Amino acid sequence: MDSTAEAAQIFTNPPSQKVEISADLNGLQPLLQRLDWLIQQAISTLQTQDKAEEQLGVSWLQETGTFSEQISTQIRSDSPLAWLQRTFGLSDFDLDILAIALAPELDRHYEKVYAYLQDDLSGKRPTVDMALNLLCAGIVEKLSRRQHFTTSAPLMGDRLLYLCSDPHQQQVTLLTHHLILDPQVVRFLLQQPGLDSRLTACCQLLESTLFSKNLYLKADVQAALEALLMEDWQKQQPLLLYFQGTDSTGKRRTAQILAKSLEVSLLVADLARMIEDKANFEEKLQLLWREAWFFNRLLYLDNFDVLYLQENQLFYQFFLRELEKNRRITILSGVQTWIPTATGATGLITIPFAMLESSYRRDCWRTHLQAAGITLEDGELDILGDRFLLTPDQIANAVTTAYHNARWQQTGSTFVNLCSAARTQSGHDLATFTRKIEPKYTWDDIVLHPNQITQLQDICKEAEYRDLVHQKWGFADKLSLGKGLNVLFSGSPGTGKTMAAEVIAHQLQLDLYKIDLSQIVSKYIGETEKNLNRIFTAATNSNAILLFDEADALFGKRSEVQDARDRYANIEVGYLLQKMEEYEGIAILTTNLRINMDEAFERRLRFIIEFPLPDAKNRHLIWQGIFPKNAPCSPNIDLEFLTQNFEITGANIRNIALTAAFLAADSGGVIEMVHLIRAMRREYQKMGQILRDKDLGQYVDLR
Repeated sequence: MDSTAEAAQIFTNPPSQKVEISADLNGLQPLLQRLDWLIQQAISTLQTQDKAEEQLGVSWLQETGTFSEQISTQIRSDSPLAWLQRTFGLSDFDLDILAIALAPELDRHYEKVYAYLQDDLSGKRPTVDMALNLLCAGIVEKLSRRQHFTTSAPLMGDRLLYLCSDPHQQQVTLLTHHLILDPQVVRFLLQQPGLDSRLTACCQLLESTLFSKNLYLKADVQAALEALLMEDWQKQQPLLLYFQGTDSTGKRRTAQILAKSLEVSLLVADLARMIEDKANFEEKLQLLWREAWFFNRLLYLDNFDVLYLQENQLFYQFFLRELEKNRRITILSGVQTWIPTATGATGLITIPFAMLESSYRRDCWRTHLQAAGITLEDGELDILGDRFLLTPDQIANAVTTAYHNARWQQTGSTFVNLCSAARTQSGHDLATFTRKIEPKYTWDDIVLHPNQITQLQDICKEAEYRDLVHQKWGFADKLSLGKGLNVLFSGSPGTGKTMAAEVIAHQLQLDLYKIDLSQIVSKYIGETEKNLNRIFTAATNSNAILLFDEADALFGKRSEVQDARDRYANIEVGYLLQKMEEYEGIAILTTNLRINMDEAFERRLRFIIEFPLPDAKNRHLIWQGIFPKNAPCSPNIDLEFLTQNFEITGANIRNIALTAAFLAADSGGVIEMVHLIRAMRREYQKMGQILRDKDLGQYVDLR
């Protein structure tokens, strides 16, 4: 290998990290021996001077000529010190400065010596003046050597060495500055393990861990990725990867597997925590890259999306500038799609981390259930794998939670307990923007026309067979959007739209989150889209049904556009429907007036179900089922009269029954017709309608 190729290889390949210190102090011994010799010469000079105070302006070393016979320094070529010299272009004089600054880190005896040489009991750290006195033969050389302490010099420009002034002095000269070797450089020269103390608040060092199986990437993708990293790591070529997806655990686990294949540690940094300390972000970022470079670690930068925020654009630009200096393999992790840049991130490879396929999830459920001694039917196992978009770690947590809950409560079926535990593993971010509804209604509770019931059941069937049709039968390859279920429930208030959503959620054992669109829509242009984006981002992989209530706040006919706000409202509707199409779960819109919705928007919905006012037959069924089994109802309650004379919704009937129950509780404890008539009057008053005496017929005297 020629000298140029050898130098290029050494530039990018630090010596392997060792915990033990070699006999020659990792190659530092010759340099320290030279320092000891220089100190001995300086002390001898001071001891032989009779009147040092008369020699002002003249170096005491110049008088004795101690530099006429200097010992030579032969540094081991494979040592960290030699690598540092070649990499940063350090001269022999720079190495002497480095040794002077390093010595007190090795032995506190040097502090006493430095205090003596500087004639200052508090001067335990070397100054620029002391270093020049030790290393220079006279004032002319001292002046010329000041260039080693400028910001463009290798030691200073690459932040290997810092100059620190005395805070108690108002005016300081270059000569009075102390020499402080960067702690990271000290650790590198001594090959000390661990993590730089300045990075511990936002970083962690993960030792290589071998997992039995990587379920986060397909086997062929995993193998190709490992081969690519191994090739570039051995060649010491920079490589930039972007792990995109919401599964933070899967992305980090994959990075650990890659680090294991390279036989190195994984250095994980949280950019969101780093940027909290805005004043030191740049310094920490530089330290981070050098930490990975110096100690041969695979670097993983999590929460990259935080740099895309508008308020962090300056930090994003700095990040890109530092990225251009990248010498190693770096993995970025984020949720958003990578935005190409002209500088900094050229040649980036995006690795998508989509949710695991149902077959993988099913295998994972089976493995953890067997370990817990839980047996399920194949159909129930298929439902868990198909319906809940969970990571392997979430599945493991769900099984453990269900197991312990079963031991504690000893109630409920195993399958229902597992579904409940699975729901608790996701959707937590949605609570910030939505209201969670606990589904309590079943098919026995809802009263609708057979056609509406059939359509609701069809929605459940599509959710149940989603994986079979889209994945196994290949329809997912034909659809760029529309893999989820977009549904519109249209009807007057109280006709059962929300109840129907609860029935679906109960049937599918999924969480139901209600979003009031009237609270989401903003008069400020662009704010509505931001609010919707936050909701759908939080809903990603939430395994939840989204119920968007009060959609009338957003819908409007495009043919009736009158001003800029009306035109923008259509943009907002389009954005909502776009996000619903991208969402791979069930999203339900409810509206009181379907006539307000444009037909072009309706074509983008999978189901549209009308909820009409209940007819007499359905009202009678609702009245029959509204009272709980334990409710003390009088046999004289005339349900037929209530059905035929009052054309009200199911919600009105529910309110009347509940009010009557409280009236009965206060006056005897049995629900009578009188309580229902009084409750009916209150309900009509609440609706702003007048209940006429003739409507009450034979019950007109009941007050």
